Amino acid sequence: MVGVASDGEEAVQKYKGMKEKPVIIIMDQRMPVRDGVSATQEILRMDPRATIFFGSADLHIEKEAIAAGAKGFLLKPFRIEELLSAIREAVATKKKKC
Repeated sequence: MVGVASDGEEAVQKYKGMKEKPVIIIMDQRMPVRDGVSATQEILRMDPRATIFFGSADLHIEKEAIAAGAKGFLLKPFRIEELLSAIREAVATKKKKC
């Protein structure tokens, strides 16, 4: 399942409506309507098992994103290898918990 949202509110609404939840969510901070930290908090309130990574150019938001429940933070621009490594680690961790 792959989905895209143009703002934080759309991300929350799409997640809420999905029968099959994504394995991983990549969130940015700077979005219209609702920022990434707020969207992360709302998604995790609905589903504490959601795995959310931040991919943002706002390094100063890293601590806030992690405190909100993000599993990791990738500073933009990041290499695809970094993203794939983070996804692999998140999936492996999820499998161990199941």
